Amino acid sequence: MVEINLVGLGLGVTLTLLAVALHYARGTGWTPTADISQEVLERRASAVPETDFPEPMNRSIGGGGAAPAAVPAGEGEEGELEDGESAEETSPADIPDDEVEYFEVEFTKQGATIEVPNNEPLLDSGEDEGFDLPYACRQGQCVSCAGQITSGGNSEDYVVHDNQQMLDDGELGEGYTLTCVAYPRADFTIETGEAP
Repeated sequence: MVEINLVGLGLGVTLTLLAVALHYARGTGWTPTADISQEVLERRASAVPETDFPEPMNRSIGGGGAAPAAVPAGEGEEGELEDGESAEETSPADIPDDEVEYFEVEFTKQGATIEVPNNEPLLDSGEDEGFDLPYACRQGQCVSCAGQITSGGNSEDYVVHDNQQMLDDGELGEGYTLTCVAYPRADFTIETGEAP
């Protein structure tokens, strides 16, 4: 025959009733504050011009775009100067094949030195060699492809940046570069995957 322990049964019922009572208790009446994160993001995004390309993992919230200081003085929306002449945009990628120079670039993490033409970005040349290099926007508007030139000095002593918008003068002075828009102008050593 089964013997029932009345003290244990009473204790179990009491604890169960206590748990149910606590579950249905009103609590302190605290209410969380409203979530304003979406409102803040929309306000910041409205201050930055939109672009026509997707920008995953972009540090500039709202789609990026050029800073107001990046537009040459007197240039209109269509790229025309005030006197009607067109502004001529030159890019290292536009260097004719008969004027291309090659530079020795050592990729330390990949353990290889390759010749990179001055009309091709470091990222593209590295990928052509089979290196798995980090990147996201490929437009110089994020820091996913950042690397650090370890040859000493300012990175602009070794590369020409074609429209990079994320690194400031201090970061450039420490040798940081964006490999997707960096074209070599000298021999150097770089550590990829190093962001400021």
